[in-house]
Amino acid sequence: MSLYRDEGVVLRTHKLGEADRIVTILTRRTGKVRAVAKGVRRTTSRFGARLEPFTHVDVQFHTGRTLDVVTQAETLRPYGERLAADYPRYTAGSAMLETADKLTVAEKEPALRHFLLLVGGLRALTDGEHEPRLVLDAYFLRSLAVAGYAPALETCARCSAEPVRAFAIVAGGVVCGDCRPAGASVPAVETVALMLALLRGDWASADASQARHRTECSGLVAAYLQWHLEHGIRSLRHVERV
Repeated sequence: MSLYRDEGVVLRTHKLGEADRIVTILTRRTGKVRAVAKGVRRTTSRFGARLEPFTHVDVQFHTGRTLDVVTQAETLRPYGERLAADYPRYTAGSAMLETADKLTVAEKEPALRHFLLLVGGLRALTDGEHEPRLVLDAYFLRSLAVAGYAPALETCARCSAEPVRAFAIVAGGVVCGDCRPAGASVPAVETVALMLALLRGDWASADASQARHRTECSGLVAAYLQWHLEHGIRSLRHVERV
């Protein structure tokens, strides 16, 4: 048997046959892995809730022809248990899992920085020190940066000039008056400053921001993320209702 072991976060699951599930796990060393968890839907399964979304697990796989097979799983941190009791944090976490899944397209391609960002984001949500939408927006911005899509927030995305006048998704961030394309939004200066604080991890500034700037920031970040992904994040529909 070809066995390998890794730690990871369960991103999603779906049913296979009468008792099995296919689980998608973002792992520390291997990257994204899709594997079969046999018999996991039976009440007698030894895996139980260890392979549910949000769970940080230590898992052993057997390499298969098409899909690998989970042979062992031990819970490291059950983030889902704490998030399930808080709807805003749960929906923010769901959007994180979906984004991590979509940004790590290739399977078994190492994605350590994406893994660390996801674990850090889930930990921040469960700790409850910051407003959940701020944590989510910070996760979005940093994940985009890791993927090579960080928005320009200090100088014009097209010509590097200052001062900037607007935010244009198609241009890659803030733009000056000369480079501003049709349809570009004009966010408040404080909103752009909040985006920069979240990208840098300046939580003192982010936590001190006003509600209207947080709302504007969330709209811009969500639109920017979904434009680069070329499709929507379904979980965001629930986050935006909060």
